Amino acid sequence: METRPTSFQSWELTVPERIRQSPLWKYVAYPKALFLYDLVWFDCEKLLKDLRGRAITEQIIRSAGSICANIEEGYGRGLGRNYARFLGFALGSARETQGWYLRAKHLLSDQVLDHRLALLDEIIALLVTTIAQQKSRRK
Repeated sequence: METRPTSFQSWELTVPERIRQSPLWKYVAYPKALFLYDLVWFDCEKLLKDLRGRAITEQIIRSAGSICANIEEGYGRGLGRNYARFLGFALGSARETQGWYLRAKHLLSDQVLDHRLALLDEIIALLVTTIAQQKSRRK
């Protein structure tokens, strides 16, 4: 049985060393997005208990996963404008995930909702900054 993460620091210790040693791990938005995905995974358990939450579950798990996936794919294609394009996709997915959390507010505690939205704010800020930096690169 999986254990719910209680903090980013405790969750990080559960990530395989091979992943934590990859260059992509150094981009702070990436581990934060992976942490968010794990939180969404467990939040979906609660959402699935309500008929209205089931529709949200399909969307929120997809959009949260897309944040990580686009960061990974973009990084794999090199830095510069192409990377910025994929980070833009990740940014859109992060904003979408925020929207799904807002729509799930009646099924989640205020504490959970506030934590997830704050984490998404952090990821969004990191993505926005990095997109601007990557667009200004020569490549």
